Amino acid sequence: MPALRLFGRKWLAASDDLVFPGLFEIGLRLIWLALLVCVHIEYYQDTWKCSAGGDYVRAYIIGMLCLLSAVIVVLVALVNQSAKGSITNVEARKLVPPILLLKLFLILPEVVLNIFGTMWAFCRELVQCPYEGHFSRTVIEALVVFNWVLFGLAVFGLVMVFDPLGSKRYHEVQETPSAGESLRHRKSTSIWKRRFKWAFCWVRSDEHGHEAFQQVAALLSALFRSTDLVPSDVLAGCVLLRIKQKRETREMRRIFMLADDEPKYSTDLNKIFSIAPRWMNLENARHFLRLSMAAYGWPFVMYLHCSTGLCRLLNNLTCCSCFGQPQYTLVLDDNCCFCHFAGVKHISKIEEEDILFASFRNHVFELPFCVIVDHKTANIVVAIRGSISLRDIFTDLTATSDRFEAEGLPNDTMAHKGMIAGAVYIHKKLKEVGILEKALATYPEYGLVLTGHSLGAGVACLLGFKIRPKYPDLKVYAFGTPAGLLSREAARLSESFVFTVGVGDDFVMRLGVDSIENLRTGIIQTLHASKLPKYRIILNGLGYTLFGVPPRDLESTWKDDMIPEFQELPRSPLLGGRVIPTVAASTEAAFLSRDLSVRRFSETRLYIAGRILHIAQRKKTKTERKSGTGGPDYEMRWATAEDFVELKVMPRMLLDHLPDNVYKVLDTVLREQKDNVSEII
Repeated sequence: MPALRLFGRKWLAASDDLVFPGLFEIGLRLIWLALLVCVHIEYYQDTWKCSAGGDYVRAYIIGMLCLLSAVIVVLVALVNQSAKGSITNVEARKLVPPILLLKLFLILPEVVLNIFGTMWAFCRELVQCPYEGHFSRTVIEALVVFNWVLFGLAVFGLVMVFDPLGSKRYHEVQETPSAGESLRHRKSTSIWKRRFKWAFCWVRSDEHGHEAFQQVAALLSALFRSTDLVPSDVLAGCVLLRIKQKRETREMRRIFMLADDEPKYSTDLNKIFSIAPRWMNLENARHFLRLSMAAYGWPFVMYLHCSTGLCRLLNNLTCCSCFGQPQYTLVLDDNCCFCHFAGVKHISKIEEEDILFASFRNHVFELPFCVIVDHKTANIVVAIRGSISLRDIFTDLTATSDRFEAEGLPNDTMAHKGMIAGAVYIHKKLKEVGILEKALATYPEYGLVLTGHSLGAGVACLLGFKIRPKYPDLKVYAFGTPAGLLSREAARLSESFVFTVGVGDDFVMRLGVDSIENLRTGIIQTLHASKLPKYRIILNGLGYTLFGVPPRDLESTWKDDMIPEFQELPRSPLLGGRVIPTVAASTEAAFLSRDLSVRRFSETRLYIAGRILHIAQRKKTKTERKSGTGGPDYEMRWATAEDFVELKVMPRMLLDHLPDNVYKVLDTVLREQKDNVSEII
């Protein structure tokens, strides 16, 4: 950090990224140098007796010994210089570019010598010697192959760190700042879109594939344009943010202890749900979460039961060659043996005749879903699948805010564009098939429930707004709902019919365009405030993963003159050394602004929907830990959408989002509540 300048252009690597690659290569080179010294001792004198090719052999042995020694010396110097200074202290690493150039130029003589070695190892007629030890030939053959592989990896590495926007013409000052940023944005968007077309070529055939490519490319361009962040900086920044956020949490706890106004969690379910409608309860939530998981189909069965999943599916398979389509159910876009349908039956524990409709079509903006008759709760349930494929990821990342229209909503309501498209698709499919009308006509006393996890939860909330005018009593059970879903007023209106359940540090419940943009700005702030070199930060991050963040690192990580919580972005190498201009006046100017604190991809901040029950792991007291009596493992509270606007870097941020983990938490809470009631009785 900042991005390395070499050959007159910028690359997707920094001058402090060479420590670990350099150490790895030094180790390999030392091994080969030791083996080549053994070959020289054993075989060099015999090369004078060769009738042909002795000069090739001697030139190769002496040349490689000298070259390996020189490369090791250069690598030691490169690692030493790359390890100097903090991330933004570029001046401490000013010798890295010339040393790296020297290292790259040493590739040329290495290629020439490797050609000599190839002739010796694989062209027997060119080298004819009376004695060739098996050890010597084996070492040379292996060394030749190793060098060609290393050369190929070097070329591959250059391709990977090549920045198409690294040319000077994209970084020179234009006539006006907005014109320069506009050019960079258009070029960056075009590059990202081209990458997607090549990397995800099978998505191009989707009806909305090109639109999704364009939207996601524009988002990534807006996030990283005009910064010198490289991939390793993001990794180091996340480690630093974890330290910063833990430091802030400690300070907030001190403040709350003094003010006594910390958000109150409780382990008493009766107290929690005394202020909620009767249909909002954990028994129903656990039940409908199982149906949400069933919508994932056979991949989720294999995920839950890696070794026995296939056997579990076999009992529910219906191969078309034998029996044809299931008798009672309309199944669309499943494979020939109805594997997805088998997964739905296995996880949901619902009889086949009670699964009225199942669509497993999975394109961009088009999600699989099932319509189920749930006799246990007397409801018709629409279970919508969450993200599991790359197409779903593109639906997630089409995250700009777009106008959302539904009866009863304000005219200026905005929502997540990709999820709007998903809700419109499912609404259209339900109307085409007419399955809800048929089901409710067959079971007129049953209610209507929409449920989903992650992406499915967001789409279920929006679909609820779409069909609620026709079915005013419908309920939505949402799990791990994305934060960037609805504008604030619409989110408030959803609290009357949407029950959202979140666990712990679930990152998706805090994931939105605004939170990602704030995360990017936070990464740059913490990188600038850190006094540690990058290799130390990454090593510390590995230790934090295994053993947690020690209290001493909460203070020793930062420069003495900087407080990360309130540090403004200065003239920073991370921003190309530019002075950040004033806040942009218009929406377009803000989008193109170089000031990361005002640049916004989405015009409207979006929030999580529904009435939110947040379940967190309870920190046990010293007495409970010593006695081993334990006590409840989890506590909960009713949260607000504003509690989930900041994306936090936490160890369990991914695990807490997984539906099976959410199910285990709900099951544990209900079991502990049942045990407590039994003890009282």
